[in-house]
Amino acid sequence: MKAFRLEELEAERAANDGAYLQFLRERNMSVGLYALDRGALDPQQPHRQDEVYFVASGRALITVGDETTPVARGSVVYVPAGVPHRFHHITEDLRVLVVFSPPEG
Repeated sequence: MKAFRLEELEAERAANDGAYLQFLRERNMSVGLYALDRGALDPQQPHRQDEVYFVASGRALITVGDETTPVARGSVVYVPAGVPHRFHHITEDLRVLVVFSPPEG
């Protein structure tokens, strides 16, 4: 078993001065913590993997392809591989768990 605590992942991500921390990588998937602070711009480009976002905290809009929806704590969003997407209008610091399948990279 591998178990993680969100506050410990957030501290590790912040200590490494990055918006993204991959904390689990297995044969068929990887999982990371993505952080965008209030007002930040999301520089994401489409990925080669399917993704699932789980919003742990914060508020924003997400646009996937030509669809836009608000997200907040508890929101889950699926993004198919290759589809342009980004978070925007971030009104509260956003912390998102990201599952890539197959693994990112």
